[in-house]
Amino acid sequence: MGDLATEFEAERAHLTALAHRMLGSRAEAEDAVQETWLRCADALADPTARAQVRELPAWLTTVCARICLDVLRSARHRRESYPGPWLPEPVVTPLPDGFAPDPAERVARAEQVGTALLVLLERLTPEQRVALVLHDVFAVPFDTVADVLRTTPAAARQLASRARRAVDADGVPRHHADRAEQRRVVEAFQAAVETGELAELLRVLAPDVVLIGDGGGYVPATRRPIVGAAAVARFLLGVYGPDGRYRGRTRLRWALVDGTVGVYGEALHRDGRTIRMVVSFAVHDGRITGLFNLLNPEKLTRLPPL
Repeated sequence: MGDLATEFEAERAHLTALAHRMLGSRAEAEDAVQETWLRCADALADPTARAQVRELPAWLTTVCARICLDVLRSARHRRESYPGPWLPEPVVTPLPDGFAPDPAERVARAEQVGTALLVLLERLTPEQRVALVLHDVFAVPFDTVADVLRTTPAAARQLASRARRAVDADGVPRHHADRAEQRRVVEAFQAAVETGELAELLRVLAPDVVLIGDGGGYVPATRRPIVGAAAVARFLLGVYGPDGRYRGRTRLRWALVDGTVGVYGEALHRDGRTIRMVVSFAVHDGRITGLFNLLNPEKLTRLPPL
């Protein structure tokens, strides 16, 4: 059992990343990984059974993905009854204020999924989501994807293809910027909001930009996505601009949010409450195409200290 536990721990980070991309919740991802370990310990405790599994990482990926598929199927009703827009629970890594990306940095797609894609994945059926994440994000071959979904490789390929078409549909935030461009665009955005320069803010926002807020019913947030540069700019200046209700009452820090540049911190609400927040961005062709403002305190219990 000791060797099996060591082998499993070597795969824990990979399994957690996989489960988080599928489920959009760190807590649910960790539960899925723990359930994977329990099934692994039960099925492979006997050395003979362990010897029959030639590739333990692949075996664990299949088990974890099936667990996630079951969770996604059961979560569908909970997502539909959620109060207002839903955003995933983020993985937040603080960055130094003088953060400058290494020009040679090449981050794997699995580490650069970002909030934008996690939000888009909510459009998919559980089967489409599992097929897309396994194959396109983690490069799992379709034979294995089919095994997870208990279908044929051809059917698994078709599920992934339909998922790609849904993700690439018009009217969704695009995000194809490296971290250096992300930082440059977000810095310009921050300066425009703080100074109240409407023209500069409109310059950095894509015409079809989408702003999504998730308060979970606990914190005031937009009840529907705000679409369009003018509408988003008016909203942002009304909240965070020089005359906005939060002006001078926020503390923010640079961070990677699910692998892309964003900020996290807190704001003092006019009713005296301190509200924690994480803001992430989708950036494409030098403009912001999506803003994701997470305020739900139940999803922000693990934020790093400011």
